[in-house]
Amino acid sequence: MDARFTAEQDEIRRTVREALAKRCGPDDVRAAVRTDAGHDAALWATLAGRLGLAGLALPEAYGGVGCTTTELALACEEVGRTLAPSPLLSTTVLAAPLLLALGTDAQRAELLPRLASGELTAALAVPGPALGTALALVDGNRGDWAGGGRAGGVQARRADDGWRLYGEACQVLDGHSAGLLVVAAHAGGFVRSRTLLFLVREGAVRTRQTALDATRPQARIQLRDVKAELLGADGADVAGALAAVGDRAAAVLACEAVGAADRALERTVEYVKQRRQFGRAIGSFQAVKHRLADVYVQVQAARSAAYYAAWASARGEAVGGLALAQALQTLRTAAAEAVQLHGGIGFTWEHEAHLYVKRSAGDESLFGPVHRLRAHAAGAAGLFEQREVAV
Repeated sequence: MDARFTAEQDEIRRTVREALAKRCGPDDVRAAVRTDAGHDAALWATLAGRLGLAGLALPEAYGGVGCTTTELALACEEVGRTLAPSPLLSTTVLAAPLLLALGTDAQRAELLPRLASGELTAALAVPGPALGTALALVDGNRGDWAGGGRAGGVQARRADDGWRLYGEACQVLDGHSAGLLVVAAHAGGFVRSRTLLFLVREGAVRTRQTALDATRPQARIQLRDVKAELLGADGADVAGALAAVGDRAAAVLACEAVGAADRALERTVEYVKQRRQFGRAIGSFQAVKHRLADVYVQVQAARSAAYYAAWASARGEAVGGLALAQALQTLRTAAAEAVQLHGGIGFTWEHEAHLYVKRSAGDESLFGPVHRLRAHAAGAAGLFEQREVAV
């Protein structure tokens, strides 16, 4: 692995950082999450259209830029620094790769160019709080998480005019505003039990939910005899495609969390240099120095793991979940230290420190707590298997 960034990668980071610095300060973030869409539409048009982030990792044949997961992860690291709310995660990181992997030629030709341009946004809807399971980050995803033929979940049935969906999905990222829903549903009952993905363009009842992390808008999707289009072919390896997308998404999320942790640390260092007690800056006290040095070491270690996971995802090495666990742990620590070392102001709604605390907790709620991410990665690597050792 060559750890040096190319000139193109450095330019992507610089361009995204400059664009966000102008239009995504703490007040801008608060204003954006209060809109009906949950994000700044003008900022999304800039990120997706002018900067090309929506199609950064999509092939040029479908209107994309043709870059790898690494470039997308570097861009998302900059987005994570500002906690910018946008459909980038739901559309570009989760939904578009599934369309690319499983869609028919006609579906790809129709939808991917619109996603790449930012004209169309999409959301992945899975039943219940099962996103981490569906993406194979905290558990195997070949079970009955989509419904299993019982009440609950989302069920798919054949009808004269195609497929019909019944059920409910919660915690759907950007589900209230996405133009296209990619819905995971159970089909076949007990006779031919399987999980399929469907495209839903209209007919679903969408309700925006109150989320702990307002910068990641979520919705409840209710499907009542809703007409749906099967994504790809019946019999495709949906679980395998979701697992592959999950590993790449985990690497991107890890970089995003590292960006957030790095920014929280920067703000804290800036503050302790200014705040004075006993006639000197509190940052000069040894105890404060040690605490921030520990956070700095954790951020650098998490950044290295996240970069490696992004690089390795294109080479078939699935280490995204482990990198995500380390990054989320680091973000949790950096956010907690930001609150503590800012003193009284750090506990208020007026200060941005609480936004980083909520991002840390919100991501663990969505994609899996740190201990489960690590346990699943260890199980997949066979660390707990008993083997005979030659003496």
